[in-house]
Amino acid sequence: MTRTEPTSPLPELAVDMARGRLLTVEEAAERLNTTVRFPRRLIEERRIAFVHIGRNVRIPEAALEAFVAAGFVEPITTTRRRRAA
Repeated sequence: MTRTEPTSPLPELAVDMARGRLLTVEEAAERLNTTVRFPRRLIEERRIAFVHIGRNVRIPEAALEAFVAAGFVEPITTTRRRRAA
């Protein structure tokens, strides 16, 4: 008789995110330098990954970092031409 490994119902990415540090909504707001309402809205709109632990909601630190990285915009560098006088 062979023993099989139990499979997780969660995708591997979700398991990896949940293994890191879990932040409260207040901690996430502090890191984003926003009010508590902003991370709560992200959760409500399902724009960020979150974990329910009983009645509590936690945001994986990796999910918060991924959210910030997704919004990162590279600056445009242009060369300015000097006008001849």
